[in-house]
Amino acid sequence: MNPTPPPVDERSRNRNRNRNRIALLAVIAVFVLPILIAMWIARADRIPGATGVHGHMYDPARDLRGLDIELADGAGYPWRPQERTWRIVVVAPASCGAECTALVADLDKVWRLFGRNAERVDVLWACEQEGCMPPAGAQLPGTFTRIRASAGLRAALPGVDDPAGTPVYVLDPNGFLVLRYAPGFDPAGLRADLGKLVRLV
Repeated sequence: MNPTPPPVDERSRNRNRNRNRIALLAVIAVFVLPILIAMWIARADRIPGATGVHGHMYDPARDLRGLDIELADGAGYPWRPQERTWRIVVVAPASCGAECTALVADLDKVWRLFGRNAERVDVLWACEQEGCMPPAGAQLPGTFTRIRASAGLRAALPGVDDPAGTPVYVLDPNGFLVLRYAPGFDPAGLRADLGKLVRLV
């Protein structure tokens, strides 16, 4: 004699419970995975023979989630971790000269090389006066966003006032500072490092 199948409502409850568990795991992955990957890359840099990173990796990553980033018009810039958006951050010098012009050109090339993932990389350009903006006609990354160079932002970025020039920073989707590139860095290194992260997260 065949066993009596469970009532339909019990099956429905089981399906709902499984869907809820999957949704919870997905939410956890969105917040935790970028941090775990950053830690993994940081450790790989110290393993003999492993392919390391080109920038300076912060281990542990620095938590900037409490930092209020403002757009040039005063509106808030949201972290949007669910969108898995990475950020390249530059605090531009007061006078955007030849170095600044070359830097934004390099960042545009790096951004374009991400291809279909380029929209997941915001280029945040911290600049208070018009003099620190790239010159008119300069080719800018498609996600180029001008933000305010607030005291809080400057304090949160180590070595931002580097006498050697303008450094570049990488923030993960949750708002953690994971990488710094010294002035005069090779843009191919930034492309390689961030390309790994964007593909993995």
